[in-house]
Amino acid sequence: MIIPVRCFTCGNLVADKHAEFVQRVKNGEDPKTVLDSLKLKRYCCRRMLITSVDVSEQLMPYNEALYRRHAEYSSDRI
Repeated sequence: MIIPVRCFTCGNLVADKHAEFVQRVKNGEDPKTVLDSLKLKRYCCRRMLITSVDVSEQLMPYNEALYRRHAEYSSDRI
């Protein structure tokens, strides 16, 4: 997963708070209260954590299909 290290707008460090934010939200806490307790007051920094999405799990099937396709193409040429 690609976690933003700093806020794109103000440059505040947000990567060190990402793991705790994700864990606490998965445990059922309200994202607003979690962000408040992490002392993220600016809305630009808050959006960095709220909008980050793990796309690696979604892209994995495409990578595997591409690898199989490449293997089929290579075996047909021999």
